[in-house]
Amino acid sequence: MGNSSTKLAEKCSLLTKDEVPLVASSFKLVSKNSDRIKEDDLMKFWGSQMDPRLAQYITNFLFGSLGSRSSVVEFQKFAELYVYCVRGSVDERISVLLTCLGHSGSDTADIAYPLIKEYVEAVVSSYMRALRLECGSRFKSWESKGFRIIKECIQKLADSLVFDVVQPGTQKVTRTDAERWLQSNPTFIKMLEHVFSHLYNYRSTTKIPQEEPQQTVRKSTESMLLPFCEGLEYVPDFPATTDITQILYINSNLPTQHQDKWRFLFSSQIHGESFSTLLGRIMDQGPSVIIVEDTNGYVFGGFAPASWCLSANFTGDTSTFLFTLRPKMRCFESTTYNDHYQYLNLHQQTMPNGLGMGGQHNYWGLWLDSEYGEGECSESCTTFKGYSLMSANKKFKIRNVEVWAVGEKPKTESDDEEKSPSRSVLQGNTETKAILEMVGKRQYSEGIRDEMFE
Repeated sequence: MGNSSTKLAEKCSLLTKDEVPLVASSFKLVSKNSDRIKEDDLMKFWGSQMDPRLAQYITNFLFGSLGSRSSVVEFQKFAELYVYCVRGSVDERISVLLTCLGHSGSDTADIAYPLIKEYVEAVVSSYMRALRLECGSRFKSWESKGFRIIKECIQKLADSLVFDVVQPGTQKVTRTDAERWLQSNPTFIKMLEHVFSHLYNYRSTTKIPQEEPQQTVRKSTESMLLPFCEGLEYVPDFPATTDITQILYINSNLPTQHQDKWRFLFSSQIHGESFSTLLGRIMDQGPSVIIVEDTNGYVFGGFAPASWCLSANFTGDTSTFLFTLRPKMRCFESTTYNDHYQYLNLHQQTMPNGLGMGGQHNYWGLWLDSEYGEGECSESCTTFKGYSLMSANKKFKIRNVEVWAVGEKPKTESDDEEKSPSRSVLQGNTETKAILEMVGKRQYSEGIRDEMFE
């Protein structure tokens, strides 16, 4: 590290040893090797990297609000913005939010809800812009298959992140409300961290001074909120129901161990409108996400933590949730009131035939009938917290269904027996077995094989 960076670092004790070269190099680039940054220079350097509204908020923090604005900012303040946003405490991050909105960082006065909402939307918009500009492997795995970032979905995602910051019946947010909201909102915090990591890593086309080699200040900032997309290698023009923002929203609500990758299983636009085909492609695939679009344009679905299997009993656990993507983005977590999470059954005389999540027989949170094309959502569902009718109408017509497995594919007995001479031609062929079960055909070979090898 060069002497000039050492001198800069001495002015700010907030930075760790690893952060010094990153923040000092960024400061020197924007300040043009001087000891102060001008507002115009900062906006020329960072302006294209974020939403214009966030640019204005950042200048409020660094240079002061209108009426008490400074013409320059020094290293200490520049470093504070990085530390507070990337790894700051709740109090420090609230202080940044308040100062950006024109308040004092220690202000205890109420904040207007629309202002906080716009701030959150500016961060979310900047986050999605950073994903596109960085074009990391996760983003490319979706973008190369035709998935896009839609402005309307960015607004809905921001609304979903901030809607519960305000107390019902009021448009004012206290500092306590804001702190409570931030503590319970890890997705927004990760987005905030990513945005400012991106800004301070940004190098434009400017050459790095020789005393600060680029490799000493660069670091990977690829977001882990977005999963890898797998399984579309042979589908060049995928007819997506969702955009990248919606994928990210669902993924951010999944258990951490399932957030790394999504594996494509089924789309009715590709595989046809057949319940037996749907069944054959989703059974024994591990945890999955089902996304449904009705003929009124409403998009909704659920996360199923257990592999789908035919049974008269419910499966799943408390990590199960339902969600809506359009017209609003909302997530409905388990109430633990009952364990009616996943249900799948066929060819029954006295039991429902189809796929259900939540509620109870004939009063489902989400129901897809085995007579493909028909579905139902109840107006209330005790299985999921805050649940409200997800489809346009209680009974709906299906326009499209997508299913994605999340995480690694689980190993099955058929994987271990794949090379065994005793293996049946139907073993492991889930789709064929499902169709046979639909028409009531027993698989005798499985019983004979069991007897032979007891």
